[in-house]
Amino acid sequence: MKVLVVGSGGREHALCRALKQSPRCSALFCAPGNAGIASLATVVPVAAEAVDDLTAWAKANTVDLVVIGPEAPLVLGLADRLQEAGIKVFGPSAAAAALEGSKGFMKDVLRDAGVPTAWYQRFTDSHAARAFVTEKGAPIVIKTDGLAAGKGVILCQNTEEALQAVTDIMDRRIFGDAGSEVIIEQFLEGEELSFFAISDGETAIPLAAAQDHKAVGDGDTGPNTGGMGAYCPAPAFTDALRDELMQKAILPTVAHMKKLGRPYRGVLFCGIMLTADGPKVLEYNVRFGDPECQVLMERLDSDILEVLLAAAEGRLADIRLHWKDQAALVVVMAARGYPGTYARNTEIRGLDAASRCEGVFVCHAGTREENGRILATGGRVLGITALGRTVTEAQKRAYTAVDTLDWPDGFCRRDIGWRAVAREKT
Repeated sequence: MKVLVVGSGGREHALCRALKQSPRCSALFCAPGNAGIASLATVVPVAAEAVDDLTAWAKANTVDLVVIGPEAPLVLGLADRLQEAGIKVFGPSAAAAALEGSKGFMKDVLRDAGVPTAWYQRFTDSHAARAFVTEKGAPIVIKTDGLAAGKGVILCQNTEEALQAVTDIMDRRIFGDAGSEVIIEQFLEGEELSFFAISDGETAIPLAAAQDHKAVGDGDTGPNTGGMGAYCPAPAFTDALRDELMQKAILPTVAHMKKLGRPYRGVLFCGIMLTADGPKVLEYNVRFGDPECQVLMERLDSDILEVLLAAAEGRLADIRLHWKDQAALVVVMAARGYPGTYARNTEIRGLDAASRCEGVFVCHAGTREENGRILATGGRVLGITALGRTVTEAQKRAYTAVDTLDWPDGFCRRDIGWRAVAREKT
């Protein structure tokens, strides 16, 4: 089969690596890809959001399956266009991708499907939103309705912060047009998990859960980022919790989306908070998480192409997944200054040595190749992914590889996996 992966990040590198291992994959392409992906797939110089150009390229090159990585092309309707062209696709339609494209729509789906979640209210008028904040008090959560590159959520510890957040969002000072509507919701306390399932529009099967680290600094300090690392399995995720989430969240959501005429086909990334009142859904994303995808793909012991194709063809009920009896952990290397201003096009050395470390795979997220040199082009640049018998062993292997890199302009957190490591010591 000819397979095209859309995207250029660490998630897409991990997917390409897993797809390349399938005996059914005869040709692998990635648009637009990155320097690491180029060693696995033929890189196609077409932007991920260029819906018309991607569709035309896939049709002209008789691609059998397109796997869409990022959320933006899904919201723009890339899956719809590909299906119209007769090409199988893994990823939801634009109507179904509204689960991430509109946080307000997503909260309405949770409410109407009876999924446990935080209370919320939607606002397009800033005066009404500010009055609601004053009535409810703090801590409280302020969210943009639209896409904001994974950063449209502000956790406010006092009323003044919340009122300022409403003003900044609705006056377009931050997040631009994504803030035309805000969602104000209950602040939930507990341990957070990322749970993944795959749906074919009729049913769904569970993947696994991971825990990521959003804060930029050790000890979960500093501003939130797109993710500084992750690990899988998550010790807090039991078989009983998996079954509860499937019955109370995933399957009701899939059934409700079908009822709305928006059947969901693709991966459902379910953000969960383990509260004193039980698990509650924080949000849905309509794609694999990055960096969670890196650890999921390392642990998966099934043919990922067969799984994604079954979802695209509506036959997930036939699929049984198998997982390696190992833990996986990824440490994100970011450009110094991220998530603020950072330098671009700095050279990274030592990548081959890092890749030779035991159990390690170096995942590229924001890189390009120039005259044999690998240059950093983004904020989050590499994902040093390692397998081990335990999270502790995977962590040790990942940081051993990190320390072989020669990149003075990069940095990482040094405590990825700390919750699991602490549990393993007891």
